[in-house]
Amino acid sequence: MSKIEKLLFTGKTHTTVARAPSGADHGTVNLSLSSPSHTGHELAFPDVVAHPTAEELFAGAWSACYITAISLVAAQKRITLPPDLSVDIDIDLGQAGAEWLLAARFEVRIPGLPQDVAEKLAHAAHEVCPYSKATRGNIGVVVNVITS
Repeated sequence: MSKIEKLLFTGKTHTTVARAPSGADHGTVNLSLSSPSHTGHELAFPDVVAHPTAEELFAGAWSACYITAISLVAAQKRITLPPDLSVDIDIDLGQAGAEWLLAARFEVRIPGLPQDVAEKLAHAAHEVCPYSKATRGNIGVVVNVITS
């Protein structure tokens, strides 16, 4: 698998678990949006509504699926997750020579659990999450698990 040599852009997400009242729908997606710019070339679109980049959309969809997979695996193992569980995913867009590539960095926060338990949950979630399955072997993924 090729590695990014020249980083062009990073899409970032921060995902938490929304606790909806019983009987409520899935709710809405709350996105903070940004526009990429190239060094020395600021992009301004005053008449256009801000929209997420493809990397931000991909990171957002993957992180929503992945945090759900963590919850599913934890429920199967009868592990109670903390209310402040969160997942940050950075999706890098870059090049290696003429090849365009993606890479992902996960920061999984599961405060209060023993490190080994949290790491097992984080890695087991990649076996369940459809986005993780679809990208396995296609893009580099680094996972950092934080329990403090």
